Parts: sequence; C-alpha cells; structure tokens
Amino acid sequence: MNKAAVGRKEIIYMKNKKKKRKPWQSVLIWAARALAVIVVCVAMLLAFLTVSEYKPSDKEQLEVVSAGDNGKELKFNASLKLMTWNVGYGALGNNADFFMDGGKSVNTADETRVKENLTGIADEIKTVDPDVLFLQEVDLNSSRSHDINEQETIQNMLADSNASRLNNSTFAYNFKVAFIPYPLPPIGKVNSGIVTYSSYSIEESTRYQLPCPFSWPVRLANLKRCVMVDRIPIMNDDGSASGKYLVLANLHLEAYDDGEGKKAQTEMLREILQKEADEGNYVIAGGDFNQTFSSIDDSMYPEYEGTWHCGEIDESEFSSDWQFHMDNSIPTCRSLDKAYVNADQTDFQYYMIDGYIVSKNIDVSSIKTQSKAFENSDHNPVVMEVKLGKD
Repeated sequence: MNKAAVGRKEIIYMKNKKKKRKPWQSVLIWAARALAVIVVCVAMLLAFLTVSEYKPSDKEQLEVVSAGDNGKELKFNASLKLMTWNVGYGALGNNADFFMDGGKSVNTADETRVKENLTGIADEIKTVDPDVLFLQEVDLNSSRSHDINEQETIQNMLADSNASRLNNSTFAYNFKVAFIPYPLPPIGKVNSGIVTYSSYSIEESTRYQLPCPFSWPVRLANLKRCVMVDRIPIMNDDGSASGKYLVLANLHLEAYDDGEGKKAQTEMLREILQKEADEGNYVIAGGDFNQTFSSIDDSMYPEYEGTWHCGEIDESEFSSDWQFHMDNSIPTCRSLDKAYVNADQTDFQYYMIDGYIVSKNIDVSSIKTQSKAFENSDHNPVVMEVKLGKD
C-alpha cells in the first residue's frame, strides 16, 4: 500500500473518530469556551476599571467658581441661614425604590422625572433663600441621571431669584467611576460629588480624602468619600482682616459598609474640625452623616428588620468645643426599600442622619427639617440659623 492511501485512511479514521464524540463531550467543550470568554471579559473589565480608577490625593486644592461678583464680606456678629440637602442625584423622588436599600430598581427616574425633581429642589432653595447651601449627591455626567449637569442646572435655576446671591460655589468629586457593571441593568457611568454654594466670598477650598473601607476589586466601583472644607474670611467692622475664618465642611459619610468605615471617617472628620477650632476659627460641618447623633432622640423612628441600619456618632468622643444639631420633629431621610408615594407612611422606615456639627463660638438660634414629603429626594432639607460670636 502506498503512502497516499495510508494518509487517506488516517484522515477517514480521524473524521470517524470526531463523529463518534458523545453529546456531553460537546456540551463540555462549548461550556469551557463560553467560560473562557467570560473570564477574559471580566479580566479586561477589571483591568480597565483598575487603570481608570479615581485615585484622589489625600489633600487637594479646589477651584472656587464665581457666577457673578465675588460675594459679600462676612463680619463678626453676622446672622446666617444654612441649608443642607442630599438631593439624591435628582432621581430618588417619592416614586423611587433602590436595590441597595432592599428595593428592586436600578434606573429610578427617566429624564423627565430627573428634571422635575431638580426643578422642585431649586424651588425649595429659592423659598428658603439660604446664605450657605450644602448639597450632596449632585451628578455632573452620570448614566443614572441621564448625563445632566445638575450643578449647572441648579445654578441656572437660582439665577432669577433672591438665591442668585449664592454665586460662589465649590465642587468635590466623591464618586467617579467610568462604568459600574452591576447589577442588571448595570448602573453604568457615575460622576458625582458634593457642592457648596455661598453668598459670601470663599477664599479657599480644600478636598480631604476620607478612609475608604473597601479593598480591591470592590473599591473600583465604590465612592471615594471626602470632606470639602471652604474658608470664608471674617472681617472687622473697619473692613480689615481679623485673621479668623468661617470654616464650612460639606460631607457625605459612608453608607453601605459594616460600620468600621463610618467610624474611621468620623474620626478623621473630628480631627479636621478640631484643628480649625484650635486655631480660633468658626466651624460648621453639615451634610449627610449616614449616622444619627447620640444626643438625638430618634425613638419615634424605629428601625425595622431587613432595612438599612444608620449607626450613631458618639458625641462624647468629641471635645466640649462642639454642638450637635438635628431636628427630630420630622425625619431627614426615608428608606428606599419601596416607593414612598401611595405607601402606608405610618410604619415606613425613617431616619435621622442629616444635620450639623457646630463650634461653640457660634450661637445656633434654630434648626428645622423642611417637610417636603420626599417628593424630589429621599432626604428632606435641614435649615439652621446661626449668629457668629466674637471672642
């Protein structure tokens, strides 16, 4: 037999051998190939997120933006009205539930509803007409809020009102991820942060990076929370600089950790605030603490099993230089385990987590949670009126 014939027999044999492959063998082969593709895709996504990860420095100087004039001068004995509000990136109105809080939704508002929420938020700001405004969860360019620049939108909505005097603003990122791949449908791109508006001239703004409780790879798709500290010089009656500052600290502390992240971030916040107080400055920290204060009676808002737990800030761990203020007559936040509208609101899950920490050289005359029925955000705004003392 010649070599060519032998070769043909071998080819025929190999074809027959392939034909004899059992069905389960084919399934395993295709499953292995599919798994290999998935592994490669996941590896590529992790590599992309690792390379593009937002890695802020421990301390960064921020730009102060003036939409009009540079703002008015602040003097001793001045009275100020402050407002803090977590605006829920314009997408967590009374219709929303959210998967991280036990709900089902990822995309919680269409573009029309986001714009409606932002209009409602701006209208409330106009009504309150604060001198200083702290906002949290403000998106600049995020999939979840349909790529609306919310900082710019709110600023433009305030332009034709008394609140147009809030023409000095600062912004700090605390959530910047190119693509969040979970759940299904995925969250997608997020560019979000905290904003402070002031009618007074801001001399300097600094972003302080807080401890992040998450490790790689969970860290890649998580917030990088911060404290944004703005410094407003206090002038003497004759117009000369006193050398003292009103220090405004805007914050949004950890939410979905085991509690240790909140403690570490609160400790760093305490250190930042105490340093300013030791220098004789006038200090106000406001925002979403995701914790209640230990002196606040929140017994009228019991926590129900299966809902998010907020934690508590132990005021005794701070020096006597500080006052802690929340208004417990109205809850500052509601759970997102279900929509609020048309729900039985008598046993809904409520929280007291938004408020202020104030240095003792500032007199607090009032604090009030605005009852907005969570129409445009899962938080209610909290308004505080103060008067600067003089040492």
